[in-house]
Amino acid sequence: MILEGIVTTLNLAGALNVAPMGPQVDHDLSMARFVLRPFRTSTTYQNLKARGEGVFHITDDVLLLAQTAIGLAPSPAPATRPADVITGRILTDACRYYEFRVVELDDREDRASIIAETVAQGRLRDFFGFNRAKHAVVEAAIMATRADWLGFDELFTEFRKLAIVVDKTGGPRERAAFTLLHRHMREAVERRGFESDASRSPS
Repeated sequence: MILEGIVTTLNLAGALNVAPMGPQVDHDLSMARFVLRPFRTSTTYQNLKARGEGVFHITDDVLLLAQTAIGLAPSPAPATRPADVITGRILTDACRYYEFRVVELDDREDRASIIAETVAQGRLRDFFGFNRAKHAVVEAAIMATRADWLGFDELFTEFRKLAIVVDKTGGPRERAAFTLLHRHMREAVERRGFESDASRSPS
C-alpha cells in the first residue's frame, strides 16, 4: 500500500528539505517499517544517504504538497520544531509524524529502495477528513511531476476533470494549489514547444 505524505530531511549542514513522498507501508498500517523510493537525483535521497534519518508526515495540507511536488520552496515556510529522537525537523501543522532511521539502502537503480524503521511518532491534530478537492489536488500534483515526459493532451483532459471537482468542493488552499499546478503544466508545455488548446484553462 502507498501512503502519500511529506518527508523532511536535513543535509550535513543542517539545511531543511521538504518533499512529498509515498512510501510503501504494510497493510496493517503499523508504520513500524516502511519503504521509501526516492530518485537518486533527489535531495531527499542525498540527505538520507548522508544522515540516515528523517521524518515522514501525514498531512491534509495539499497546498504544501503541491508546492513541494513541483520543486518550489514553500511560501510561507512551514513551521517546524526539532524532532524528538533523531536530528531532524517536524512539521508542526502535520496530523501525524514518524521519525525514522534508515536500516537498509539499495541504490543500484535510478530509484533507490530505502527501508526505514520508525523510532518515534506523534499525533499533532485530527486529520480534516475525506474531501474530493484535496484528493483531486493530490492526483494533479502527481501528474504535474510527470509533465516533462508524458503526453499533454491526456494530462490536460484529466486536469479539466479535476478542476471541476476542486471548484465545486475545494476551499482557498485547494484552489490555490490547483492553480499553481496548472501554471506548472503550462510552463512545461512551453518548455517542450508543445501546443494544445487543452492547456489554456483548467476549467
